[in-house]
Amino acid sequence: MKRSKRYQELAKKVPSDPVPLEKAVEILKDFGGSTKFDESIEIHMRLGVDDKQADQIVRGSIVLPHGIGKTQRVIVFAKGGSADIASEAGADEVGQEDLAKKIKDGWLDFDVCIAAPDMMGVVGPLGKVLGPRGLMPSPRAGTVTPDVATAVKEYKAGKVEFRNDKAGNLHAVVGKLSFETAQLHENISAFIGLIDSLKPATLKGTYVKGIAIASTMSPGILVAA
Repeated sequence: MKRSKRYQELAKKVPSDPVPLEKAVEILKDFGGSTKFDESIEIHMRLGVDDKQADQIVRGSIVLPHGIGKTQRVIVFAKGGSADIASEAGADEVGQEDLAKKIKDGWLDFDVCIAAPDMMGVVGPLGKVLGPRGLMPSPRAGTVTPDVATAVKEYKAGKVEFRNDKAGNLHAVVGKLSFETAQLHENISAFIGLIDSLKPATLKGTYVKGIAIASTMSPGILVAA
């Protein structure tokens, strides 16, 4: 892949060895100001897990201390009083069969899909559409819940979902380049701390094999684990 001159120049400033998180964040902040938009900050972690082992899948969600700098579009499958509560909590769209049909017809203009447990009969058939896009509601992620109001508020505040891929890699957005250095440091530290706490009991060998952070348009910076 051919990289831009800007990317190549930034790559020259990246240390070849892992550096402490605080230093890595400072380097990223120094990269700022050369693009026309507020870049997202991403974390990439390489874990020594075996995705084929169900008890070694690392997944979950977290509400970062300072959010992710983005207002997420949240839809909710609910009826009756739960539907009213979801709307009051700030859901962008609430529905039942009508909402399911809209999605089947190709509408996917949202970031998070939440469902009350009694709506899974309606949501289940959408798995082929929502699943590959990471939008299928899940009890483990907290998107299938009777407390739809709390779920809506958390995702509106920047709740982040994560799951390792088949190679054991895990990726997540942890903020914006415009965040203060301390805010990014706290967000990333909170994320790494949660992943550390989720180490599978059956795992043998090294759990966290590598950590890197990057902005949307920058090279990655290795972080000392």
